[in-house]
Amino acid sequence: NTINFLFFVHYRALIFPLLIREGKPTPFFTFVLALLFCVFNGYLQGRSLTTYATYPPGWLGGSRFITGFLGWLIGMAINIHSDHILRNLRKPGETGYKIPRGGMFEYVSGANFFGEILEWFGFALACCTIESFAFALCTLFILSSRARQHHK
Repeated sequence: NTINFLFFVHYRALIFPLLIREGKPTPFFTFVLALLFCVFNGYLQGRSLTTYATYPPGWLGGSRFITGFLGWLIGMAINIHSDHILRNLRKPGETGYKIPRGGMFEYVSGANFFGEILEWFGFALACCTIESFAFALCTLFILSSRARQHHK
């Protein structure tokens, strides 16, 4: 189904791990918590969409789905472009803090976080399930906290 496909092709799950360069090591506990969250959320989203969610005929052509899909697509594009800018901030061997420029970084300091938040609220609108909205809210709270830390 189309909505399951949106969740499956999520940029962070499939593309980002292949593009990331060496960086700071992730603490094992953080890795385990993230893994548990992703497994639980993936199960919850998949189960709700395949078992409980029902959509009327023509849902994929309706304004809620199209608006949500566009939000998801634009959010993913912002996320991918912002991560590209971040990956290319420093030349190999270069260290130190640099302020990202270009793209959505001209408007928000955490453009990658903004893109992912937009992506998941678009997904929630396209799905119209309580589970997808709960995930969008979790994303908002977690990433806005990280964005605030990065901004400081």
